[in-house]
Amino acid sequence: MAQNLQTVVFVGLGYIGLPTAVTLANSGVQVRGVDVNQSVVDRVSRGEVTIVEPGLEEELKKAVDSGSLTAHTDMQSGDAYVIAVPTPFKENYEGDTSFIEAAAANIAPLLQGDELVILESTSPPLTTRKLAEVLTSARPDLTVDPEEAAQGDKKLIHLAYCPERILPGRAMEELITNDRIIGGMTPEAAKRGRAVYETFCKGELLETDDVTAEMAKLTENSFRDVNIAFANELSLISDKLGIDVWELIELANHHPRVNILQPGPGVGGHCIAVDPWFIVSSDRENSNLIRTAREVNDGKPHWVINKVRDAVSHKASPVVAALGLAFKANIDDLRESPALDITKELAGSTPDATVLAVEPNVQALPKALEGLANVEFAEYRDAIERADVVLLLVDHDEFKDLPATALAGKAVVDTKGLWR
Repeated sequence: MAQNLQTVVFVGLGYIGLPTAVTLANSGVQVRGVDVNQSVVDRVSRGEVTIVEPGLEEELKKAVDSGSLTAHTDMQSGDAYVIAVPTPFKENYEGDTSFIEAAAANIAPLLQGDELVILESTSPPLTTRKLAEVLTSARPDLTVDPEEAAQGDKKLIHLAYCPERILPGRAMEELITNDRIIGGMTPEAAKRGRAVYETFCKGELLETDDVTAEMAKLTENSFRDVNIAFANELSLISDKLGIDVWELIELANHHPRVNILQPGPGVGGHCIAVDPWFIVSSDRENSNLIRTAREVNDGKPHWVINKVRDAVSHKASPVVAALGLAFKANIDDLRESPALDITKELAGSTPDATVLAVEPNVQALPKALEGLANVEFAEYRDAIERADVVLLLVDHDEFKDLPATALAGKAVVDTKGLWR
């Protein structure tokens, strides 16, 4: 571990910050977690998980009980800071870095010089440099330029971009096993960033500069988005031709150099549904394929809604069971979820229908659906029994053992090919 690295402050205890902070704390580093949500801080302090993630609860209790992890609402001082806050996009699809800038503004007064500040939040290119500007503008006595620091007038701080690469539902494993990219604004910053992650990461640590690291993270998710868009576009074409798209893909994938992904109701999650827009906004002229893929995937929910509307068009006061609200199977993450958006728009656009929202990984109706009088939060077997139309949006394990007889006499819109 790098010299003088005794305490690491994690800013943001969400889907990425909390598992990473816990893993680092259980690897021998004193970790102080900071979050603006008092409820999150209270629960973490009690060793209670705030997200559904296999293995996290046991590791969290271990970190809290040992005193290696503490949680706070006010900013803490440390030898290194890891910023893991949301980076949504604005209406024009440009990245919103306001949460990052707010975190930097809170960190700046505590810096003494020689600290490492790591940005983990998925961000548009050059965001790490914007972060550096916020810190040095708030603290003119600090610099990220080694040559300027060598003149003796300013103290040097180190900045790096180290994107997360974990899959929700497998975070605790992949935090340790996945390779990591360490993008330093300087070689020394990359070296110090490497020292943080090598305390727990068994994967390869790949050093580069900050802008390349930012673009690498966006490229990974854009690659996935483009390939999913191909599958989703095939599903639209297959529907018009009366073809089973899942059979089509299965047959095509027997070619030794073809590996088509599976279609679905759209693309969700904070990463794949958002990150490609960061590339598009940084170079609109040359990002035509990436933009088109985003438009295909963003358009798929409307196709699903039209399928349901066709199914209920001949029914008075129909009941629709919408199975799954999370953005992928077996998690509780609703961020940028096409399933949630479909359910909301379906309820709003068909007020004569009753929509039974089913999500086994959450305890109550999500806020996005509150206030819609024709939406009920339901248990899935009851929802299917009551429904005229069964809309499968997420292939949760709970839905896989449904007997075929349960769907008899009902219209089925299966966006995941689960009940072929």
